[in-house]
Amino acid sequence: MQAQQYRELVKKKKPTRNSFKNMFWAFIIGGAICALGQVFLDIATALEQTKAEASAVTLAAMILLGTILTGLGVYDEIAELGGAGAAVPITGFANTVTSAAMEFKREGAILGMGSKMFIIAGPVIVYGILSGFFVALIKSIVLGLF
Repeated sequence: MQAQQYRELVKKKKPTRNSFKNMFWAFIIGGAICALGQVFLDIATALEQTKAEASAVTLAAMILLGTILTGLGVYDEIAELGGAGAAVPITGFANTVTSAAMEFKREGAILGMGSKMFIIAGPVIVYGILSGFFVALIKSIVLGLF
């Protein structure tokens, strides 16, 4: 088979992309995720004292949602349909980190899950999330005592 014949065969067999359909679903899925984030922000704004605290609560809720959906195997289905609409929001980031942790959990907590999360997300982001969780936990305990 000559190079030209091979290129023509590849062109014939290559699946076509429906860009409009892909953009439509990215818009719908991404918009739904962002709308849900707005609902969380509205609820958090009513409960928290400042907009910054409400934003932090919203980010934590969206990360938790992305992590839970990834653990249940649902987020992969959403991402398959939504493409970039599911990958760009913070839930897509949570999906990436959680997927890496789940894939390498049998190699141990430090050398498996921890190291792969560092490779994927970077140490600053992982420690930022962990420190944010512990600060929020301490805040809730301290405010609960007074």
